[in-house]
Amino acid sequence: MTRDRSTVPRMILTLLLAGGAAFLLLAGCMFVFQERLLFMPNTPGRDLRATPADFGLAYEDVHLETADGETLHGWYVPASDAKATLLHFHGNAGNIGDRVDLLALFHHIGLSVLIIDYRGYGQSTGQPSESGTYRDAEAAWSHLVESRETPPDRIILHGQSLGGAVATWLATKVEPAGLILDSTFTSVPDIAGEVYPWLPVRQLARLGYNTLDRTPDIDAPILVLHSREDDIIGFHHGERLAKAADARLVALRGGHNQTLVRNEGVYQRAIVEFIQSMADVRE
Repeated sequence: MTRDRSTVPRMILTLLLAGGAAFLLLAGCMFVFQERLLFMPNTPGRDLRATPADFGLAYEDVHLETADGETLHGWYVPASDAKATLLHFHGNAGNIGDRVDLLALFHHIGLSVLIIDYRGYGQSTGQPSESGTYRDAEAAWSHLVESRETPPDRIILHGQSLGGAVATWLATKVEPAGLILDSTFTSVPDIAGEVYPWLPVRQLARLGYNTLDRTPDIDAPILVLHSREDDIIGFHHGERLAKAADARLVALRGGHNQTLVRNEGVYQRAIVEFIQSMADVRE
């Protein structure tokens, strides 16, 4: 049976239209569901799998009210004769119960720590959003400065991954003693473009978290920690951030979620030296 030659162009046109429709559908989903792709409060779950007590640390449960009426849950872990207070912002997945080992490290080197869950994470109310995480950061800062009367020049901001973008934003609004960026991306459009190179992500992006553009505006010392083997946020993000901020870059080893396990000694020394350098500047 001979196929009518006129059907071939129609088949090609149909395939092109179907492909175009699929592309538009995917792009539309990318535009509409950006928050679900970035914020992962239920991965692996909302339950707190550990507390500082599991590491022998005394702590206080903290509940903060944000400017728009959400209630954030967090922990304050005091240290005797603390060198400074560290305000920690975690990454886009999990909750504060997944960061207790990090709290133990900070406590070991003589830092008091406040860690919070963003809205919608852990026991905090609400739904996560970019503007919401910024309000959450402001609430945490206000708690330290106003409720605990911690001098701003005694507060170090520390952010991992997404948390680095949140900490950077806050550092442009307040005057911290320093800022530590751990495995942080330059911006959401930058990292999305690497993950989805076939999509016009810059045109579709509603989320920004533009860390790179904000770092030069921060009038505080900055330390950048990033693994050369980071399998989610490439090392070049850390390089670009360090260059823009004229900051020290400490190269780590291991995947994105292995930096503390693989580099505990290096990680600890880098932070201790960073704190000492700030003290030298103050003196």
